[in-house]
Amino acid sequence: MRYASGPIRQGFVSVLLTSACLVCSAANDKPRPNIIVLVADDWGYTDVGAYGSEIATPNLDELAKHGARFSNFHVAAVCSPTRSMLLTGVDNHRNGVGNMPETMPAEHEGQPGYAGTLNDNAVTLATMLKDNGYHTYITGKWHLGKTPDKLPGNRGFERSFIQADSGSDNWEKRTYMMLYDKAYWFEQGREAGLPADYYSSKFFVDKAIEYIAASDRDKKPFFAYIGFQANHIPLQAPAEFVQKYRGRYDQGWTALRQARRDRSAALGLIPPGTDMVALASTTDWDRLTVDKKRQQARHMEVYAGMAEAMDFQVGRLLAHLKASGQYDNTVFVFLSDNGSDPADPLNIPASSTWVRMNYDTDADPPGGKGTFSANGPSWASATNSPLNGYKYFAGEGGLRVPLIISGVPGMPLSRTIKALTHVNDIVPTLLDVAGIKPHDGTYRGNKVEPLSGRSMLPMLQGKTDYVHASDEALGYELAGSAALFKGDYKLVKNIAPLGDGQWRLYDLKTDPGEVHDLGSSQPERFKSMLIDYEEYVRANGVLPIPQGFDLQKTAMRYAVWHFLVPKLKAAWPWAIPGLVLFFGGLLLAHRRRTRMIRIGTEPL
Repeated sequence: MRYASGPIRQGFVSVLLTSACLVCSAANDKPRPNIIVLVADDWGYTDVGAYGSEIATPNLDELAKHGARFSNFHVAAVCSPTRSMLLTGVDNHRNGVGNMPETMPAEHEGQPGYAGTLNDNAVTLATMLKDNGYHTYITGKWHLGKTPDKLPGNRGFERSFIQADSGSDNWEKRTYMMLYDKAYWFEQGREAGLPADYYSSKFFVDKAIEYIAASDRDKKPFFAYIGFQANHIPLQAPAEFVQKYRGRYDQGWTALRQARRDRSAALGLIPPGTDMVALASTTDWDRLTVDKKRQQARHMEVYAGMAEAMDFQVGRLLAHLKASGQYDNTVFVFLSDNGSDPADPLNIPASSTWVRMNYDTDADPPGGKGTFSANGPSWASATNSPLNGYKYFAGEGGLRVPLIISGVPGMPLSRTIKALTHVNDIVPTLLDVAGIKPHDGTYRGNKVEPLSGRSMLPMLQGKTDYVHASDEALGYELAGSAALFKGDYKLVKNIAPLGDGQWRLYDLKTDPGEVHDLGSSQPERFKSMLIDYEEYVRANGVLPIPQGFDLQKTAMRYAVWHFLVPKLKAAWPWAIPGLVLFFGGLLLAHRRRTRMIRIGTEPL
């Protein structure tokens, strides 16, 4: 069921709501604030300078200094489920994005809550702000549907230039993996090209500034959402940023993980001496050859350069707002959509063949146009320091990310907020900041999904120390990995290959690294929280993960149907020789890798 019954009614209701809003606004001395949401892609917990990073992020640090940084903020472990909650304030199983399309088990496809795109019963923040007199803009990554009815123009955004899928090349218009038949870009709902001088972070900010500048004339407040591709694979960045980090990572990932842990503790974000898990997926740096160490350090240099390049573009946006007199009346929200990504397509035979056929994987230094770089699990464990795990999984390394909020009227400056918070809390918070009453499960006369989160405004203004009571349970599930938060405690299980599917209990206040399992010493709490999780599953329609589910194999199945089949249809019958060569190459690569493992000569 749609929450609007037609364009005429929508337009009439919007006019009435906007008119009422403008009348109310005129009665107030201070105009309603502009709102800007900045979403980084795959940034780890300590990738921001204000969180203990060695990467230069002066503009994000400025926002933290003039606002609040959150040390205990949680999202989903992959991009589109987080984005769905960020834009609706509704649990992802209820808003249609129970999983990403790319990792959806076949048994879940078509089931309620598992469309992989936003459903019509979840109202977006953009819709609510637009109906209350805001301009609404989006640039960058969308990943919530690419059919016409699912594009931003039909979800409350009046102007948009978006990349529709999980990612794409940062230098040119092409797909980055064999998951899609092409790179899908849309401007105002129509397929669009990219300029010759395109670089993702710069272009997204250019477009946002263009949209914001065009709205200056009518003086209405605006909501701008920028979904950066930094630091999603492929890792690519302008050389002037990458060069700054030459030699910075020559000591390896274990040294970086420890250094970041210590700086984060010194900043008051985690307890001093926080214990850390030694992940089995982290290679021993000292066992690498000299050449391999150099190659791995180059990957991390590109990663750092890409992050700094994004921060630089954020600085351009801030400078524009200051020059136009809008900065002081703008609320900023910065977050990452999930923790660092452990994936390295070059370690997966099928994707490795495609990447090597389409990119230069041996460039030194990497990062430029036509090159492909990825960090893999070892660097991901360092950029997520001191947390356990990374993207795709329910450990804190996948779910706990940086959140910075600034510009909220009445908020104390330069604070660290340690209370448990969740991505679903952002929509009710921003509605509160804008003076808009959140819906109660009814919108435009139709029943819709109620908001799952709570407003953080009283906490931001120093009126309370928490958002969620200590006895309130917050559930989470994605692709079989799951968690239940309650007060300081977390119940969590992870599927293979990172986990064993068993539940564990941690006290996150003293043990954010999830090292000390309390399940056996606190059996009553363990049992109680497991009951809470089962209630979350029931209330939100969470489906059980099929036995033997494998993330990598599921992604390959998606690639067959959304990349290989469309290509074959377009090229048939001339594609047969190419197909033979492609799968022949996969077979040879697999045999070579198997033989090297057997004789113990596989390079590290």
